[in-house]
Amino acid sequence: MASAGLEAEATETMTVREAIRETLREEMARDEDVFLMGEDIATMGGVLDVTGDLHEQFGKDRVRDTPIGESGFMGAATGAAATGSRPVVEIMFSDFLGVAMEQVMNQMAKMRYMFGGKTEMPVTVRTTEGGGMGAASQHSGTVHSWIAHFPGLMAVAPGTPAAAKGLLKSAIRSDDPVFFFENKMIYEQSGEVPVDEDFTIPLGEAHVEREGSDVTVIATQRLVGESLSVADELEGDTDVEVIDLRSLYPLDTDTIVESLEKTGRLVVADESPLSYGTHAEVVARAVENAFYSLDAPIQRVGVPDTHMPFSPSLEREVLPDGAEVRDAIERIV
Repeated sequence: MASAGLEAEATETMTVREAIRETLREEMARDEDVFLMGEDIATMGGVLDVTGDLHEQFGKDRVRDTPIGESGFMGAATGAAATGSRPVVEIMFSDFLGVAMEQVMNQMAKMRYMFGGKTEMPVTVRTTEGGGMGAASQHSGTVHSWIAHFPGLMAVAPGTPAAAKGLLKSAIRSDDPVFFFENKMIYEQSGEVPVDEDFTIPLGEAHVEREGSDVTVIATQRLVGESLSVADELEGDTDVEVIDLRSLYPLDTDTIVESLEKTGRLVVADESPLSYGTHAEVVARAVENAFYSLDAPIQRVGVPDTHMPFSPSLEREVLPDGAEVRDAIERIV
C-alpha cells in the first residue's frame, strides 16, 4: 500500500476541496458499507460545496441529508458503525460539535473500550473550522484540541491536498473513530495529489514539508502554507524546517524530536486558542523528549484566549498569520 512519500507517485493537481470529494467518491465506490450523512450534503452539495455531486452518483441512501439535530444524527452514526457500516458524518461547523458531545464522549469514544474490544467503531466525522470568512463566533471556532483530548478518539487536521486525501482514506478505513478537521480557508489551496486509489497516510505521522537546519516550525492546516511562505522569504538568512503536524492524536513525537536535534529551536503554529491545547501538547513532548537539544525558548503562534470576532478588522487582529510566524522565528534565531 502506498504511503506519504510523493516522489515515486503519479500525481494530479487538486485543491483541498477536490481532494476530499474525490477521496469520498473513491472510498464509497470501493466499499458499499461507506455512506455519508449530514446537513445539506446531498442536493445542496454541502454548505461549502465539498460533497458536490456525490448524491447523483450514489443516491439518497448513501448520501443522506439529515435534520438540523447534531446529537441525533451523531447517535445514528454511532449505532450504524457499531452494527457494521462505515458512516462518514459531516458536522457543518466544528462549533456545532457541542450539541453532540454526549454521543461523542460517552458513546462513540467509549463503546469499544466498555465492550472489551468486541465492538468496532469505524466512524469518520468531517467538520470545518477556523476563522477568516467573517462568520462570527459560532461558525469560526477551532476545536480540534478538545476532541484530541478524549481517549478513544483520533483527530487529524491536514494542511495540504495530499495530506487531505491520505488522511481521509486512513480515517474511513480505520476501525476506530476519527475526527477529520478541515480549515475552511484552505479549500482552494492546490497541490499535487497521488492518483493511486490506495494512497494512505498513517494516522499519527507528521511530515517534513521543508527541510532546514536553524529553526523548526511545527504547523497545522492554514499555517502550514503560511509557514512555508515565511521559510521561502527567509531563505539565505535563516534555514527554516517546516513540519505539517497532520495528526493531533496520535501525535508524532519522533519527528518532533528528530527535527529539534537538528535545529535546536521550535515555533508551534496552530489556529486554536493558546492555552491548554495543541501548542501546549507539542511543547510538552518537546521538553520531555528533547530538552537538551533546545537552544532557545519555544515560541507559540495561535489565537488569543478569546472568541472569534465578527468585525473583519478584529478578526484579522485575532487570527495568526505568517507575519506572526516570522516574528516568532526572529525572536529565537
